[in-house]
Amino acid sequence: MEKNLSKDFPIGKPNDAYAKYFVGQSYLAPLTLEQVPTFNVTFEPGCRNNWHIHHADEGGGQMLVCIAGRGWYQEWGKEPRELRAGDIVNIPEGVKHWHGAEKDSWFQHLALEVPGKGGRTEWCEPVTDEEYSRLK
Repeated sequence: MEKNLSKDFPIGKPNDAYAKYFVGQSYLAPLTLEQVPTFNVTFEPGCRNNWHIHHADEGGGQMLVCIAGRGWYQEWGKEPRELRAGDIVNIPEGVKHWHGAEKDSWFQHLALEVPGKGGRTEWCEPVTDEEYSRLK
């Protein structure tokens, strides 16, 4: 299976620090920690993160800028959305969601942490194999 990854951003190292919040293997490359912390996240085929919520006392949230491959994004209670290079996802503070690769494709996105006071991530349950297998 071809990786078809961005040549402009590093893949980074295995995302071991957050592995317990992912199904499958992901990689993390911090691009900058100044002003708007930005990370390149790479997902192997079928990899996805758990449901999670970005909380903040003021401001906050997350933005995803898709740069290579094919993936998914879903908010709690809504239909999943297919993602391709060039797509941008704005995730307000307090919205439960997940994102990851399609079953047969690598996927990369830039994850930008929207500045906020008291920002923190609440990690929730995994996206089950049954839920994930229903994606088309």
